[in-house]
Amino acid sequence: METTTGPLGQGLANAVGMAIAERTLAAQFNRPGHEIIDHHTWVFMGDGCLMEGISHEACSLAGTLGLGKLIGFYDHNGISIDGKTEGWFSDDTAERFRAYHWHVIGDIDGHDPQAIKQAITEAQAVKDKPSLIICRTIIGFGSPNKAGSEESHGAALGEKEVALARQQLGWKYPPFEIPKEIYAGWDARPRGEKAEHGLEREIRRLPAAVPGAGR
Repeated sequence: METTTGPLGQGLANAVGMAIAERTLAAQFNRPGHEIIDHHTWVFMGDGCLMEGISHEACSLAGTLGLGKLIGFYDHNGISIDGKTEGWFSDDTAERFRAYHWHVIGDIDGHDPQAIKQAITEAQAVKDKPSLIICRTIIGFGSPNKAGSEESHGAALGEKEVALARQQLGWKYPPFEIPKEIYAGWDARPRGEKAEHGLEREIRRLPAAVPGAGR
């Protein structure tokens, strides 16, 4: 299930609530051999999200509760709509989250899929506390004139800059065309259908394992 929230920081608090729900439902329904509630909650956040006060409250609670199936990705590009964040956001974010009792994986290259994959594997192995993966990224990556700038934060790149970015990235396909091999690589439907059928099967078996579960 995917949710998208509006105000900065709200998505982070929303994810903490979903992770609490996962733990609560797992405690209520799971039995040996019947692990029907067993999923991670993933949340993506940016610099602006972590400037908000709600991020402190929600993340402190997540650490206190030891929500080990909550994994956050911090898209750390150091840019806000007003420019570089170093003038008004100088927190040591890694130490801040360690103080909340989170597992922190820092300074990951956010443009390196293999590095991200390794960080995810490490985070999933931690069961007793939530994890934060800090990804160093470049906003507007690929744009020759606007990468790393607030100009690529709250406005469109523009036709000319898009053409330059396509050239720099070696992207030869026309607008709105996604190559078939990319579609195939990202198509999660077969795996999702298999997981859905497995879950439905376990739910049908549940009343026999958990008295009252069929009501």
